[in-house]
Amino acid sequence: MKLSNRARAIRPSPTMSVSAAAMKMKQQGIDVINFGVGEPDFPTPEYIKQSAIRAIEANFTHYTQAKGIPELREAIVQKMQRDNGLIYSPDQVLVSPGAKASILTVLMAVCDPRDEVFLPTPYWVSYPSQVEMVDAIPVYLPADESDDFKIRPEQLEQAIRAAANPKALILNSPNNPTGTVYTQKELEAIADICLRHDILIISDEIYEKLIYDDSRHFSIAVTSAEVQAITIVINGVSKAYAMTGWRLGYACGPQEIINSAARIQGHSSSCVNSITQKAVVDALSQDDGSVEKMRREFEQRRNFLVSELNKIPEIHCNLPRGAFYAMPNIRYYLENNQKGICNSIDLCEHLIKEYHIAVVPGIAFGTDAHIRFSYANSMENITEGLTRLKRGMANLLDR
Repeated sequence: MKLSNRARAIRPSPTMSVSAAAMKMKQQGIDVINFGVGEPDFPTPEYIKQSAIRAIEANFTHYTQAKGIPELREAIVQKMQRDNGLIYSPDQVLVSPGAKASILTVLMAVCDPRDEVFLPTPYWVSYPSQVEMVDAIPVYLPADESDDFKIRPEQLEQAIRAAANPKALILNSPNNPTGTVYTQKELEAIADICLRHDILIISDEIYEKLIYDDSRHFSIAVTSAEVQAITIVINGVSKAYAMTGWRLGYACGPQEIINSAARIQGHSSSCVNSITQKAVVDALSQDDGSVEKMRREFEQRRNFLVSELNKIPEIHCNLPRGAFYAMPNIRYYLENNQKGICNSIDLCEHLIKEYHIAVVPGIAFGTDAHIRFSYANSMENITEGLTRLKRGMANLLDR
């Protein structure tokens, strides 16, 4: 039986593929250090786990409203006002099985075939596939590391003017894979362009609580009431609360779009796990200090990892301001190695095979001159992984 063109066009997730390869090698008894996985290595905070246990004991185990239980949507409303200065009603909130699902259902709600969606590059690996899944067209906006991987307002302006059917911009700050954090002034300039051209903004803010140094997170929706009216804010609990397996994200935005996305979700996944929803009410409403403790640990790991990467000859790595990823430039090694390695995929395959280090090729994010490290890993593993990396990169240049 012939598969659909859509199914055949969708590529496997590179990050999931790297993790699967690392796991397979570990099952074979090989000591692999995995820098590929994008999830905290901490347990879910105890108060959240206890909330889930109470939900089970209360037999809260049935279907819920497609949009999410009322108390959770109210908790999200309160969180958005408290943390982001944004006012929403519960009807403007959609709870989904992961932020990834929130983005896809929003794209399904707003995109027609051949609509163009602008993606700053480097991008999160799923954005292009999700855009293509709704028969829209990804339009890439390359961001240079000399600009801290940020798109320039005039670049966006030119892309919109050149587009036949401009529809939306997906903006991710703090960014996966670069750790880039846009300033309020930078967001205001981008928002102004989107407002003038009636471009929907899908603002992925899943890493908002993982910010370092003197950086601050600003939601682009807070720019003005007019900008908020054309913005869908995407967030969730996977990263900050170490709840990747619980599968809960949410979208906040104009009620018409949220309602449409909810109808789509109602015919696909129905609703989010009821127990998870109860636990997230408490996750968002309480604070036992776990999130800040994890953030501080990530910052310490970031400082060490980036410092050591920059000590490797001919490697340069920008200092990420958020999330838990680093994106070193390895172009010199691609152009000067003696092993026939021509691209980031070749390099990552070489590193995992010969040195048992799993990292993600930059081409998965739209840049072949880089590789991505996740520092959601123990200091012990980071230290050993860097030792192996230094040996591996030096051997690439041996004649």
